Amino acid sequence: MGLLRKDIFKAGTPLLEQTFIHIQGIGEKTEQKLWKRGIRTWQQFLQTKEIIFSPARDKFVRQELEASIRHRKDIRFFSDRVSSGEMWRFFDAFKEMAVYLDIETSGCYQGIDEITVIGLFDGNDVLTFINGIDLDEFEIAIDRYDLVVTFNGICFDLPFIRRWFPNISLPPAHIDLRFLLKKLGYSGGLKKIEKELGLVRGEEIEGVDGYEAVRLWKAYQWGDKAALDTLVEYNTADIVNLKPLMEMGYREMKNRLTGF
Repeated sequence: MGLLRKDIFKAGTPLLEQTFIHIQGIGEKTEQKLWKRGIRTWQQFLQTKEIIFSPARDKFVRQELEASIRHRKDIRFFSDRVSSGEMWRFFDAFKEMAVYLDIETSGCYQGIDEITVIGLFDGNDVLTFINGIDLDEFEIAIDRYDLVVTFNGICFDLPFIRRWFPNISLPPAHIDLRFLLKKLGYSGGLKKIEKELGLVRGEEIEGVDGYEAVRLWKAYQWGDKAALDTLVEYNTADIVNLKPLMEMGYREMKNRLTGF
């Protein structure tokens, strides 16, 4: 088979079903070679009559692809087989079971660093969990999702949550947008990247940052109910804006990877 032209590449096929790097012994270079030979999907590999690697190796790959098809709706099957940096590939296939997450903390106020607010956004609805009110309900709510999307969650949000809820069952797959967007040339904090990409926040929270979020929590503890409303609005903007960033990041990374 010669090089595959872009117009032969099936645009409707999820990137999941065009991915081969979850199979032992296949890395990005080998995957690219498969694509250039015209084998762009699992089904195309299964249907080819040619020897791709060797008879024994081809048999193993076919067995792995058949297992992939059986586990097509089980994100854990794939997340256990790829690095965290490649999880973005599976976003489109599992986006209906994805949730966007962000936490606020007390910033070691009075020597104690604790979670103050956790926000979840499923693409339609926002759920907010507040320390001293309903924070414990987060542990049940997060269990219904298969994929969690954060910004810097690998280093901050998820380790903090695991310490706060030692027995929690977090989604089996995680995409950290900080590192995905960095691959695309966007560095710095979430607010800086939002501005670069034209995402606008409401005037009420335009100047709010992590430091101000700690101050708002302190003010709330001293009886300022409006401060809590502002803090929740700030947290909500964080999670709602993750969705267009994730969609853009996925689209741009897919274009870069596949050339389609």
